[in-house]
Amino acid sequence: MLLVIILICTNIFLVLVSQAVNKDNADLLLSGYNTMSKAEKENFKLDEYLVYFKKFFFQLALYSSLATIISYVLFDELTTTIIYALTVCLPLPLFIYRSNKKFKK
Repeated sequence: MLLVIILICTNIFLVLVSQAVNKDNADLLLSGYNTMSKAEKENFKLDEYLVYFKKFFFQLALYSSLATIISYVLFDELTTTIIYALTVCLPLPLFIYRSNKKFKK
């Protein structure tokens, strides 16, 4: 039961983060963007990045939920917890790598 509560809270947080960040508050909320110079910010494709950012975190919430629900049916609670932690943590370095490759000039 505790795992279900953690899953729901974490995924609500991920979806809220994906929807809360926008062009108006990116200066405050996006790490790296808030330290760019004015010239760098003008050259940065913020609109495209925000689409990528929102899509990634929404999919992270969706797919980690699906993996957790399936593993909850198939495995014990400890295994399910490990699978959930991996499905949330492992995609983050890929997100950083891809966003640096695609958006950093």
